[in-house]
Amino acid sequence: MASGPRSWRCCRKDRAVAGSTEAIPAAAPPGPPLWLLAELTYRCPLHCVFCYNPTDYTRFQPELSTREWVDVLTQARALGAAQLGFSGGEPLLRDDLEELVAEAHRLGYYTNLITSGVGLTERRARALKQAGLDHVQLSFQDSTRELNDFLTHTRTFELKKRVAELIKAHDWPMVLNCVLHKHNLPHVDKIIEMALALGAEYLELANTQYYGWALVNREQLLPTRAELEAAEAVVKRYREQIGNRCRLLFVVPDYFEQRPKACMNGWGKVFLSIAPDGTAMPCHNAGNLPGLQLPNVRSQPLREIWRDSGAFNAFRGHDWMQEPCRSCDEKAKDFGGCRCQAYLMSGDAAAADPVCSKSPQHEQVVNIVRRAESATSSWAPLVFRNDQESHRMRAAAVDIE
Repeated sequence: MASGPRSWRCCRKDRAVAGSTEAIPAAAPPGPPLWLLAELTYRCPLHCVFCYNPTDYTRFQPELSTREWVDVLTQARALGAAQLGFSGGEPLLRDDLEELVAEAHRLGYYTNLITSGVGLTERRARALKQAGLDHVQLSFQDSTRELNDFLTHTRTFELKKRVAELIKAHDWPMVLNCVLHKHNLPHVDKIIEMALALGAEYLELANTQYYGWALVNREQLLPTRAELEAAEAVVKRYREQIGNRCRLLFVVPDYFEQRPKACMNGWGKVFLSIAPDGTAMPCHNAGNLPGLQLPNVRSQPLREIWRDSGAFNAFRGHDWMQEPCRSCDEKAKDFGGCRCQAYLMSGDAAAADPVCSKSPQHEQVVNIVRRAESATSSWAPLVFRNDQESHRMRAAAVDIE
């Protein structure tokens, strides 16, 4: 991680200081949190080296009970949330998943199950269908058993193929998701062929973004620009060949862009994530920002959290921005980029996203990509996601503080 002050700064003098729990009024009332991500558990049978879960995920305990999750779903729906993702970790490790899906269906959500497939048996598939589950996103790590199982440190490739058949048999729209990186980019044509053979309606080819466990393994995962461009050309060719048979989504890694993406469509704008212990976050990785006091649904109503909390208002609007974002004519388009990425590279969550070529820290991104191109790039073993590593990293972070 980048060195720098372990605090976050804002430009507004009337904003709360780092560590304060004081509510910060937004410049204008925010719209509804249209997309709710319910991270039911961080437990997972897979050990993916690029997992976006926080490396210290073991601290998010205890998990919300069934009753508490139902209360969260009810409150979020009252706020206007319309789309609901059941995620993790592996949400199928929760025995109450069917009950939560049924309640979400009753409340009127469009529901998505985001899963590795582990635990989706015929019996549970029938129960989830009966409960009203609308959609399933199934992850693969590669088109080959060898690499899929290596990257997850499991033997799950054949299981995933059986789960894909279950999804089709129960007439769910199916999205296959495959996180791309240096190790599987050369297989992108075979990954597409696999998706076509399995009958996927969508294939999300999501190049690794470097947070969580992916950041730990960045030097081993980051491709060269030539590798990325070659894969993108393959995707373009397949799009022309297959038309609407399967929609191919190719998400370019931030590090290879000149302008940042509109992260989460803007901080606290449409996205609301609830961690397993009830911590409410404007994005998956907001817990990594030191000094940002994240509220919890166990102690505050969700309406108050969304509208009035300091954490959700910290980077809404434009007043918090520093230069060059403050005077940039693209700030209403990209909202200054990613706050977590800004902190990781500059030590300041209010800085311009270093991905942007206008950022004073952009040379850091250039150098990271340059090292990936170099044969002298350092080598280290991949760090697999597991409880032991999470405890170790958590302890190391405490020692640093």
